[in-house]
Amino acid sequence: MTRFPNETPAYRAARDELLRAEMDLRDQMEAVAAQRRALPLGGKIPEDYVFEEGATDIDEHGTEREVRMSELFRPGMDSLVLYSYMFSPEMKAPCPMCTSILDGLNGSAPHIMQRVNLAVVAQSPIERVRDVARQRGWRNLRLLSSSRNSYNGEYGAENADGSQLPALNVFVRRNGEIHHFYNAELLYAPARPGQDGRHVDIIWPVWNVFDYTLDGRGTTWNPKLSYEPEPLTALERSK
Repeated sequence: MTRFPNETPAYRAARDELLRAEMDLRDQMEAVAAQRRALPLGGKIPEDYVFEEGATDIDEHGTEREVRMSELFRPGMDSLVLYSYMFSPEMKAPCPMCTSILDGLNGSAPHIMQRVNLAVVAQSPIERVRDVARQRGWRNLRLLSSSRNSYNGEYGAENADGSQLPALNVFVRRNGEIHHFYNAELLYAPARPGQDGRHVDIIWPVWNVFDYTLDGRGTTWNPKLSYEPEPLTALERSK
């Protein structure tokens, strides 16, 4: 049995009870993951969306090219994870919570990309998204702009009023066709009192570290951005 210096019998009894709960939670997480993997294929994508992206080198300016969703799938890799970054042309700055998530994904991306395709989509023009990426040091993320297509609205990343949502979607390629497979729909489900949506906690370690501590998640943490881009003019948005 595990013991630590100077712990009391009361502490050990409470810790053992918690350990049993943690083991149950582990089993439940495994069961949910298996249920998720067993989902049938969702609907075919309504079109082969055309996104904009820049050069592979984030420090390069000016390069802009079109890339279709089908081109995001590399040979032998038939799963595509797309995270929708809350950053529309009307927003002065991107969502700080999303930015925290992408700070972490930037470090994980080289490992993730060994097995699945991964990209980040925002509605702002691609060079505006890349400006933020340069400030944050995002050299490993494939960044896309959906400013000229309907992807955001059709896959849960945008409300009818144009406000942005942090949607996570997974797509699968089968027999040359692309199907929707998964959306983190907990985002849209009613939250329990005192909880946030928690739909992408699996890819966001910040809150999970807080959960290990006596203070828990609390309500005081709010990531700060070191960069706040100015809003685009109407002329710039029209380009």
